Amino acid sequence: MSELIVNGAIRGARSIVERAEKEYSVVLSKWGAGQTVGFPNTAYYLPIVYAIFGLQVKSLGDIAQVLQHCRRLLPPIENAAGSAYGIPQALDAGMATLFAEEIIEALRYVTTPNLYTKTEDPTGGNLWLGAADDVILRRRGVEFVDGSAPGFATILGAAPDKETASAIAAELQQRNLYIFMCGQNHDISFSEQLNQAGVQVGWSSRLVPFGQDISSTVFAIGFAVRVAMSLGGIKPGDGPANMLYNKERIFAFAMPLGEVSDEWYANAAGAINFGFPIISDSNIPEILATGAGENDIVVANVPHDKIVSRALDVRGLKVNVTSIPIPVAYGPAYEGERIRGDDIYLECGGGRTQMVELCLSKRTDELEDGKVEVIGPDLSDVPAGTKLPMAIVVEVAGRQMQEDYEPILERQIHHLLNYAQGVMHLGQRDIGWLRISKKAVEKGFTLRHLGVILHAKLHQDFERIVDKLQVRIYTNAEDVNLMVAQAREVYAVRDPRIDGMTDESTDTYYSCTLCQSFAPNHVCIISPERAGLCGSYNWMDCKASHEINPNGPNQPVAKGSQLDTRLGQWQGVNDFVLKASRGNTNSFNSYSIITDPATACGCMECIAAIQPLCNGIMIVNRDFTGMTPCGMKFTTLASTIGGGSSTPGFIGHSKFNIAQRKFLSAEGGIKRVVWMPKMLKDEIRDRFNARAKEIGMPDLLERIADESIGITEEEVLPFLTQKEHPALTMEPLM
Repeated sequence: MSELIVNGAIRGARSIVERAEKEYSVVLSKWGAGQTVGFPNTAYYLPIVYAIFGLQVKSLGDIAQVLQHCRRLLPPIENAAGSAYGIPQALDAGMATLFAEEIIEALRYVTTPNLYTKTEDPTGGNLWLGAADDVILRRRGVEFVDGSAPGFATILGAAPDKETASAIAAELQQRNLYIFMCGQNHDISFSEQLNQAGVQVGWSSRLVPFGQDISSTVFAIGFAVRVAMSLGGIKPGDGPANMLYNKERIFAFAMPLGEVSDEWYANAAGAINFGFPIISDSNIPEILATGAGENDIVVANVPHDKIVSRALDVRGLKVNVTSIPIPVAYGPAYEGERIRGDDIYLECGGGRTQMVELCLSKRTDELEDGKVEVIGPDLSDVPAGTKLPMAIVVEVAGRQMQEDYEPILERQIHHLLNYAQGVMHLGQRDIGWLRISKKAVEKGFTLRHLGVILHAKLHQDFERIVDKLQVRIYTNAEDVNLMVAQAREVYAVRDPRIDGMTDESTDTYYSCTLCQSFAPNHVCIISPERAGLCGSYNWMDCKASHEINPNGPNQPVAKGSQLDTRLGQWQGVNDFVLKASRGNTNSFNSYSIITDPATACGCMECIAAIQPLCNGIMIVNRDFTGMTPCGMKFTTLASTIGGGSSTPGFIGHSKFNIAQRKFLSAEGGIKRVVWMPKMLKDEIRDRFNARAKEIGMPDLLERIADESIGITEEEVLPFLTQKEHPALTMEPLM
């Protein structure tokens, strides 16, 4: 490693550690050793410290031992041997830098609690988001699992101007990467340059402004180590395993822009520990591969128009960019874009007007492939700010196309349209909501382009079943109302298909190993009455997925002989899981939360946990951030049971699964549910009430407590007693 980089990293590390020590001394004297510290709503304390040492830094007093570790890692000012420092000393200094910066940021949350928004997107004029909480971590982690986010870039400093910053950001977005932005150069940051250029930043656009200080770099590496622990099954304190996991599975790189200081060298050394290379536009020494199979570590002097492609080459990222003939950029990075207020050119649905989406299978001779019709006013026919009704009808023909595939293709409309820059889409079926921005219209975007997108992407993503596809877009109220009526007739036929199936009605279940890129030992087994725990797949989805991609993550699993009817265990399923989990799981029970429950990867929508005092089960969804009666928030629960482990008394599951007939049937099913957040009760009310009526308890949901009743078992029990909740008279759980 270059002597300049080594010495710079060590000097920078000393400077940052000394800063942490001074700030700690001031804060300790004012707040005392008992003051709580940590990053808000996370279960990982100071995550890098926790990942490497297993230390749970909960208070100011705990920080002292971290500073001791920093000092032990820093090389002495004078090398006793009289020789130059090398790579090991620089890497140690880099780790000391990261630990010290976590301390600095933890102290900042104590002294300046409102500096960061602690939200997904900037609010109230405040650009800086700070550390991602665990709700964001898990929600965005799914995108790393399914491949829609192949990796992330950490940008330090600033580009020469806002135009260059916008160009770099757009190129990274089009490659579907997340962009984590930290620090500044010459009193300006990359985030601020994008803001000045009118580029939307925040987690929703994958342009994440962590903070203005160089110390906010730790939020990026902290995110990576938390992914390893929460989704990859890496245990806290196993530093080498965490570093290896990041090197092999988290495809990230650092991109310092502008003049590189000693503190930047120190952060670069910290990143290199995790296998993240450095690609810079500055004139700094390079560290290039010296042999076959090795990777470049530091690459310098890269022109701004080449820096993104060079970074992808160095990190070994192969990203396919979809080319669609539309006048705006296209890719998953734009899926979270928000279009508001004066930016809106056209709005459809969302309660303002009627909007509906429908996919129908047709005979091949009925369709003209690629035909897109706009029936009614187009964007050029209406002024900015217009609200129109809309119906999007996708008609598909193919030799392998089936009616069962219609809802699967229909569900793609949401994210495929959302990938277009300047298009915002929410909802599905007859509750859709679409906005198109003024900037998109200025670039020449029309409603016809919505059909162009659907034609191109559905052909590309579902080539095995789509031979011909055409799209009709209606914007006249009379036509839209007719399509709404037709769509609801179709939905009424479709919906009972999966609800009418039982686990006994098929000899084949399906696997889902999509999450094994992060949880190598986890295998999801999906049956008609047990949807995938992430909420994205049911049995019919997996069947269609396998038809489309026979070598994909959804493989048929022959049930084989039934070993236990009550618990839900089959020999064929056990054999498959043993092999697919690499020998880590030899059996599990589909219907039980107590006896060998299913493993969890970290992507679950909900977690259920037994409540011994109430003789029942509580359920919490990931969007609920409060405390629960089991004494843990969702984030803590997820970190406890995720990573591919089976944890008796706890289980991850989807929202849809709650009202399925086999949900925890070994312990009594939904009659055991004693607590759920109000938001979850409201969301699943209709399906839950239908299931409750089936079992002769139509008012069961009203007997279930929520956070307004209490957040401890002791607070909840009197309510359950008053409501005569059935769990209180059932056989003891334990």
